Amino acid sequence: MHEPETHLVPLVIGAALGSRPPVRVFGTDYPTPDGTAIRDYIHVVDLAQAHVRALEYLWEGGASDVFNLGTGTGHSVRQVIGMVEQVGGREVPFVEAPRRSGDPPELVADPAKAKRVLGWQARWDLEGIVKTAWRWYSRPGLD
Repeated sequence: MHEPETHLVPLVIGAALGSRPPVRVFGTDYPTPDGTAIRDYIHVVDLAQAHVRALEYLWEGGASDVFNLGTGTGHSVRQVIGMVEQVGGREVPFVEAPRRSGDPPELVADPAKAKRVLGWQARWDLEGIVKTAWRWYSRPGLD
């Protein structure tokens, strides 16, 4: 864990568990299906496996390059809140706040190059990400 926490999934889980204040939903008027910002969430295991595959690629003689790592699927802030409620069986307290300056409506990775060049693709979906994060953040003795 780190402070200040800036990642949505831990903030939403913390709010559901009562260990953090209500989640602030920055912007509900984006041109998205539910009005909240859409982002591509990646599981830490997928991210680590992509880095291992990139190292293998370099060791095999591949050239240094840049890759987008993600699932290629976006989820809104409201969808993340809903998934945490579903997985944790608890309501997530949240407050609506104005958009933050510079926040785009949607940011979703295009992992096609990573799949083509590295043979890598994300395996965890949003439900799996939230389930493993819920287990981590709800374990006994975690402050």
